[in-house]
This record gives sequence, structure tokens and C-alpha cells, in this order.
Amino acid sequence: MTDLRKALESKILIGDGAMGTYLSQLGHPVGISYDELNLVSPEAIREVHTQYIQAGASVIETNTFSANAYKLSKFGLESKTAEINRAGVRIAREAAAGTSAYVIGAVGSIRSGRRINVSARELGLYFGQQIDALLEEGVDGILLETFFDLEEMEIAVKCIRERANVPIISQFAVDQVGRTLDGYAITDAFSILKQEGVDVVGFNCHSGPQGIMSVIQQQLPVPLEIPLSVYPNAGLASFVDGKYVYRATPAYFGERAKDFAAVGVRLLGGCCGTTPEHIAEMAKALADYVPQPLAAAPKLPRETVSVIRQLNGKAGEPSAGGTEGTEAPTLVDLVKQRPTLIVELDPPRDLDITKFMEGAAALKEAGVDAVTMADNSLAVARMSNMALGHLVQERIGLRTLAHIACRDRNLIGTQSHMMGFDALGINHVLAVTGDPSRFGDLPDASSVYDLTSFQIIKMIKQLNEGIAFSGKPLKHKAKFVVGAAFNPNVKHLDKAVQRLEKKMASGADYVMTQPVYDPELIVRIKEATAHLDIPIFIGIMPLASGKNAEYLHNEVPGIELPESIRARMSGLSGEAGRLEGVEIAKELLDAAMEHFNGIYLMTPFLFYEMSVALAKYVQEKSKERASYLFHS
Repeated sequence: MTDLRKALESKILIGDGAMGTYLSQLGHPVGISYDELNLVSPEAIREVHTQYIQAGASVIETNTFSANAYKLSKFGLESKTAEINRAGVRIAREAAAGTSAYVIGAVGSIRSGRRINVSARELGLYFGQQIDALLEEGVDGILLETFFDLEEMEIAVKCIRERANVPIISQFAVDQVGRTLDGYAITDAFSILKQEGVDVVGFNCHSGPQGIMSVIQQQLPVPLEIPLSVYPNAGLASFVDGKYVYRATPAYFGERAKDFAAVGVRLLGGCCGTTPEHIAEMAKALADYVPQPLAAAPKLPRETVSVIRQLNGKAGEPSAGGTEGTEAPTLVDLVKQRPTLIVELDPPRDLDITKFMEGAAALKEAGVDAVTMADNSLAVARMSNMALGHLVQERIGLRTLAHIACRDRNLIGTQSHMMGFDALGINHVLAVTGDPSRFGDLPDASSVYDLTSFQIIKMIKQLNEGIAFSGKPLKHKAKFVVGAAFNPNVKHLDKAVQRLEKKMASGADYVMTQPVYDPELIVRIKEATAHLDIPIFIGIMPLASGKNAEYLHNEVPGIELPESIRARMSGLSGEAGRLEGVEIAKELLDAAMEHFNGIYLMTPFLFYEMSVALAKYVQEKSKERASYLFHS
């Protein structure tokens, strides 16, 4: 048989269509591992391959799209990874026996466009295990399909090239903007992959024929120097009676086949929603088609200047949201020069903002540098910190710092939220995970957690480069200064610092700690973080009563009070409790200001008078400190 690469130089090959959605149409239940059918129902998979070959497919994929240990583990099948992949190749070979059809090993994305916590090293192990099994059974090539980001694709390509010189087909799932999820223009991504040894580049899934065609026409030169593959969905899916329904007909696919051939496609198949009938119509349309030659000279750029690759190479340097290019000094700028005070003021749980705005005005008068607002802390519904932040900046003239929780918004909502902050000029944010919804006042609410705190920091900083979460270019670069939360109230402080280092690597500009009630712990924090080149704002929350102290110590995650503090607050309530709470906070401030310029006060129960008193104390201590340094 002619090598697949050689065949694609002179003719158009027809690929097969969908496996998963077609198996569903044939009555196989959704929710099972279709890859496992290679072992438990090989005749069903063989029959699908046979139907596609009879329809005119000369390239068929093994039923191994999700047959990696990571995805198989969801079904308890990770130990059968190699067995499932080898069986997939054998079944396809049996179906192709006596024909000229090529058998290519299907390898799908593991991340699948999600920000899951799978490291590059782990991806290499998962891909390597699957690819070893496919190569052992002698596939004619490997198809990497439905990849959303270049980084993961490069890892998979490297795994193949380290093992064999088989043909590699690399297909991205992109929308009509034509960028990978990590921000690369598709021309740049294709150029990089060609240099790394990929033989065929292209697209599959995500879009129907028109969506993929628009990317090709807008971004790719014709003719290309490298074969192009296209496996579109049967249009956009709708969800009807519990099933996904695709509208694009086989006849429509036949009509579009010559359009794809005319723009340089050499391998044409189908993805979700396509059937043997779709493949048959395309095969019929291209039966006598003679393609134009591939480009003799390179048309894709050899040197790629990608904003995302540049960004990844500038770890530790200030981004557009850092100290350069902003109109006024950021909190990061200020805290490097002098004691800087942030005060948290909780948004109200009702529709009356009178006391909140009074508190913000009083804090401005007391000289605080910023007021910060949580994002539905403890999973309790409160007024939007975006709306209140805008009002505070507009009416009072005080900088606001908004918390952003991973809990409440999916990727779409989070980006939309951040775009709103940018439009309103709120550019200081604190990224937090967020307490689970089931422990709040609406326990039946969903906890989203599309992103971890590490990932949300990285994605917000990506907006500073003018790149959307989807990888699309934006017409404006944001200027976010992103904070990371740090809990030092743990048994192993060194491990907490290691977690903080990961947040720094994700792009955090500053750190805000959970409340600290032990002066000795403040010293340990200083020692444990001395190697970190990032400002730290020590969290201090005055206690309001003895009951408040016991509640925080016993029931609130991330807060721990020394026995001596609890004893001092024991039995106190009302004004007496608040006065003692302020005195304890002043002692903690004395300790904190010896080691840190950054102070983060948290106002309990909207008793902003307590924070005002402490803010004035910080101002006095700062003046004393400055005077001492001047005369020493």
C-alpha cells in the first residue's frame, strides 16, 4: 500500500464519519465508554467501520478517541488502556481487510478545551501509553483530533515523534475567529506543527462545514505547502427530547465537498452527527476530482511571533496590568514605597446600601488606600461587588478592589464579569476559590468551579495581553492587577508557601492573607516568604465579641485564634467586645508593621467604625515610623 503521505500528495482521500454519535443513533446508550466496546462488543464497532468503507471512506479511524488512561479512569478502565487501543486497531484492520483503506489511530485531546489540572508531564505519560499501543498494532498513521490548544497538541506530537516516523494528522477544534484556546493564530499554530514534524494539519468538530470554511478562506494561503484535513460536524446541534440532533444533510455535505477540495483539502471526513450517508455523498462528489498541486515553496511563516508565546517566556516580569503603563500608581507600586492599607467592607445582604456607602466614605476620610469587597463570601448571596465598586469609585473617589470567586460563574460568565470590571475602571482584583454553595444560604445553588484559583489568575492576566479566554484577540488590553489569597493558618506553613509560589507562577501580582491573630505567626510568615519577590498584605480582622471569636475559631475555614486571644474575648459583647477587639487588632498591627508594608483590615459585621479607628492607628504608626527613619 502506498504510504499515506505519498497518497495525499496526489489525490483527495475520503475519511470516515462520526463514531460516538453514530453509535448513539444505532441504540448504544449514552454515558458508557464507547471505547470499551472494542472489548465487549467488537462486532458493533467492526460494523460501523464496514459501513463507512462501503460508503467510500479510504481512511478509517480506530475507535480510540477517548482511550487514554485519564478518561478511561472515569469508568474504572484505566488498567485496560493498552488492551482497548490494541483491540481498536485490530477491529479496524479486520473491517479494512481486502480493501485499500488506511487505518489511522485516533487520539483525542485530554484537556478537551477545559482548564483541568493535568500537567504537561502527565499529558505526556497518558499520550505515550496510548500511542505505544496503537503503534504496536501497526497503524498507518495517527490522527490527533479535537485539540483546542497548541501546547497540548505539541506534547502529543512529541510523544509520537519520539517513538516512530508514522504520518501525523493534527486537527484543531476552533471557532470562526481561527485561534487556538491558548491564543495562537491558526497559521502560526500550523507553522509550528509543521516544523515539529506534522504531515497534515486541519480542523474537526466544533463547527459545521461553513464555520471551518470561513477560517480556511480568511486565514490560510492557497495552495498550501502541507496537506489539509477537514472533518466538520453535521452543523450545529440542538437538544431535542434528551438527544442531540444535527441538521446538515448528506446532500449538503456532498455540495460542500468540492468547495473544500478547491481550497486545498486533501483529507475530508466527518465528525459529530455525520453518518455513512454523509460520507457517501462526499465520496460521490469527489470521485473524479483532480486536486491542484501543493505549494512548491513555503507559504506559512517560518518564524512565529505569537503574543502568547512571548508572554509565556516572560515569567516574573510585569505585565500590562503591573506597574508600567498605568495612569496612577497601583497598590503594588504603593506598598513597595510605604505602608499601604486595604480595608474589606462586606456588600450588604439586602438592597439598602446606605450604611455601606457611609462606611466607604468614612474609610476614605481615614486615609485608606483601597476598599475591597468579597464575592458572596461564605456562599451567602450579597449585592454585586461590581456595582458597589463602581459606586464607591464614582461617588466617593476611593479605589476599589474586587474579589473574584471561581464558584459562581462558568468560563463565559467569568470573562464577561472581568470585561465589565475593565469597562468600569476597576482593575484591582483578588482571585479566590470561593466556599462551596451547599454551605451558604442557597444550598441548592450550583458550585461551578470551571477554573481553579491558579487558572483564574492566569486567565485574567491573559486579558492584559488582549487575549480572551477562548484565545481570540481583543481590541483592548486590560490592566488588571491580580491578587492571590494565602492562608497561613495551617500546620505546615512551608506547604502553604509552595502553593503560593504556584499562584505567583500563574501571574499573581500581590498577596492577601487570611486573618492572622498570632504575632509569632506574623514573624514566621515573614521568614517563610522572605525569598518571594511579591508584596504581601497581612490580614487582620478585629473581633467583635466572645461569640464572634469562638465562631471564627471553630467554624470558619482558614481562621485560627490562639487560646490567649479567645480568653481575652471570652464573655465580651456589644461595645465592650468591640473595644477589646480593636485593642487586640492594634497589637497585631504593631507586629505586622514591623515586617510588612501591606495591611489588609477586614471589617466585621459592617462595624466600619472599628476599621476607621484602626486605619487612623495605621496612619499614626506610619508617621512615627517615617519620623524615626528620617532622624535615625
